[in-house]
Amino acid sequence: MTTFKKAERINSLPQQFFASLTGKVQEVMKQGHDVINLGQGNPDQPTPPHIVDAMIKAVNSPDNHKYSPFRGLDSFKEAISVFYKREYGVDIDPQEEVAVLFGGKAGLVELPQCLLNPGETVLVPDPGYPDYLSGVSLAEARMVTMPLIEENQFLPDYGDITLEEREKAKLMFLNYPNNPTGAVASRTFFEETAAFAKNHGICVVHDFAYGAIGFDGKKPVSFLEADGAKDTGIEIYTLSKTYNMAGWRVGFAVGNKSVIDAINILQDHMYVSLFGAVQEAAVEALLGSQNCVEELVASYESRRKTFINGLREIGWDVKAPAGSFFAWLKVPEGFSSVEFSDFLLEEVNVAVAPGVGFGEYGEGYVRAGLLTSEERLSEAVKRIENLKLFDK
Repeated sequence: MTTFKKAERINSLPQQFFASLTGKVQEVMKQGHDVINLGQGNPDQPTPPHIVDAMIKAVNSPDNHKYSPFRGLDSFKEAISVFYKREYGVDIDPQEEVAVLFGGKAGLVELPQCLLNPGETVLVPDPGYPDYLSGVSLAEARMVTMPLIEENQFLPDYGDITLEEREKAKLMFLNYPNNPTGAVASRTFFEETAAFAKNHGICVVHDFAYGAIGFDGKKPVSFLEADGAKDTGIEIYTLSKTYNMAGWRVGFAVGNKSVIDAINILQDHMYVSLFGAVQEAAVEALLGSQNCVEELVASYESRRKTFINGLREIGWDVKAPAGSFFAWLKVPEGFSSVEFSDFLLEEVNVAVAPGVGFGEYGEGYVRAGLLTSEERLSEAVKRIENLKLFDK
């Protein structure tokens, strides 16, 4: 069989971090071990029944057996507008300020290709979601990292960005509640961000994947709530986390009209919109009962309490996440993040993600997902306690 040479853009793509992590876990499981997998970000609860019922009804409609409109159903875009007004007090024009996405990841990877020419600069958080790098690579753009460190509450310090880098930057990725650190951002920080972006002609892309998941009675803030935000960028929202619809691949971008137009033009050439039934189910998710969201957040908060308090009780000095469903844990002295994650997997069959997989400044941490039952989280704590790494 002839082997065809891959295009250089394919060879230059970063290694899929989670693929290698999954491979390690599966190898241990093949050996017959009971692995508690806290290493990935796949929601473990089913999609709420009222959303599934809406999907079933929509699938049975012949109208959805045809190509849906290129830029999405008006009903879905109008529901997004209602959702943003209800949840964040933000006015969204459903026709000019909404782009329907095949999941949030698709939009995040598309954005650099929409706005950057080869060699132009994008600001990327470090640590951050690894797939930001995929879009940067495909656009043949230049990346400048913004360190997220504990001393700054895992927020970027714009004062650390050199004048040259500020002037060259065309695009900036942000993500709060944050993956992997679990940090949240305030409206004041977002207003500082909008002002910084406007001063330097930078488009802000705020990844709001965990927008519903805040703890201690504090609701995460939308970037678009900040003064000047819509003028300087967009926000990407996915239904994957808020409504446990990860496998449905449905999300949207909202905000600056020119950026939304660029996304829509690119997608006109790539897709014929999303299956209409999925969009109708998404309408039900956004406009139907939100009790499921409240119950989900309460469940994650209860899991957080079980896991974090358990780790503290065995002597591991850890901090609780303020949002998202991830815990960002400092590794014990004497280990790198990869060494410690491998050690936990091999010795007690607990899988976590090494922090360095999210960037240079992730070294010294591991990320654990709160995506299993409290019983399994407690069992993970007991297994770690058996290693006797910590002084109580």
